[in-house]
Amino acid sequence: MEPQLLHTVTDSVATVVVHHPAKRNAMTAAMWRALPPLLQALAADPDVRALVLTGEGGTFCAGADISTLRGSPEEAQTLAVRAEEALAGFPKPTLAAVRGHCVGGGSQLAAACDLRFAEEGALFGVTPAKLGIVYPASSTRRLVSLVGPAAAKYLLFSGELIGAERALRTGLVDEVLPEGELAKRVAEFTRILVSRSQLTQAAAKEYANGRTDRDAYWTEQARGSGDTSEGVAAFLERRQPRFTWNVPTSG
Repeated sequence: MEPQLLHTVTDSVATVVVHHPAKRNAMTAAMWRALPPLLQALAADPDVRALVLTGEGGTFCAGADISTLRGSPEEAQTLAVRAEEALAGFPKPTLAAVRGHCVGGGSQLAAACDLRFAEEGALFGVTPAKLGIVYPASSTRRLVSLVGPAAAKYLLFSGELIGAERALRTGLVDEVLPEGELAKRVAEFTRILVSRSQLTQAAAKEYANGRTDRDAYWTEQARGSGDTSEGVAAFLERRQPRFTWNVPTSG
């Protein structure tokens, strides 16, 4: 099978799989190009309420396919940043499910997700210093926001790999699961995500990402959504709420 991004939608959860096992799921130029339109389509699907990004088999993503850097490293980096920004801008909750190596461009993708769950034994690295590449400003700021300046400098200056437990301590990872338990935990947690209010999640995601010009918009959305009244009624009636607000396809 050619290197590609595979995807499925099950029980309101979209799963995107980086599939290039011959090179530990390294991202080719075609794969970087394919990610933004795929995410756009999934964001517009009202049946999708959360997204999981993972890698085929026992590896998340070993980074960019180095052969793609021989021609134009600048073009390759531009493609990676566009894909990263499309993932960061996905309007619904995103979760990276990490096994094995999550290195270079793989770490860029994982950092662009809202949450990262890792299996014990996973390894993380931000490796541009090994290739003499200037790490993009947007990617650097995102890394700093996750782990702080000191840990970001450690990763960027050295290019060294760190284990899942250290990644957890620095904030790069949110949960570490025993071997064989990652899929079960991701399924359990995404069931929780899809049961919650998309209105709350979408507004919180914008605010957490630093947007400050949409207070009036979200107030209006909340007023017309019915989610608040449904949530209160469900709580008082001791039942699961049935939230109906969906992320608009534009705006």
